[in-house]
Amino acid sequence: MRTSVDPAQFRELCGRFATGVVVVTAVGSDGSPAAMTANSFTSVSLDPPLVSLNVEHAADFHPVIAAAPGFAINVLAHDQEAISRRFASPGPERFAGIGYRWTDRGSIVLAGAVAAIECETFQRLSIGDHTIVVGRVVGGEVHDGRPLLYFRGGYHTLS
Repeated sequence: MRTSVDPAQFRELCGRFATGVVVVTAVGSDGSPAAMTANSFTSVSLDPPLVSLNVEHAADFHPVIAAAPGFAINVLAHDQEAISRRFASPGPERFAGIGYRWTDRGSIVLAGAVAAIECETFQRLSIGDHTIVVGRVVGGEVHDGRPLLYFRGGYHTLS
């Protein structure tokens, strides 16, 4: 039987896959906005329209997404690296000075994102040290622009 690779090798292997960068937003139990940066986002199904993301159990955003009835996936634009970094690190007041708005569905959409995908929580599955969160897409919006990409531990953009 094979043994697993060590975490450093696993990171290096997965780091060769270029991904988009998103900020997942949801409303905390106290009604305040909460968010985290992720690159573990993917579409799952067309019928019904489902997407998924993975949230580490130790993340400060985990209790929020574990209880939230819905969330939004904000696909960052090429010039939003600073926003990605801000929501990738824990800390108070992460929304201070960040442009965002609440939609009619109660989602939090970041200004300048190339897309915002509004979801109702469909299913949660605890696996390893993460929770896979599946959302049913109920709305969204798209805007012109180039996406922010992540590859080999760094930010990139399309030319």
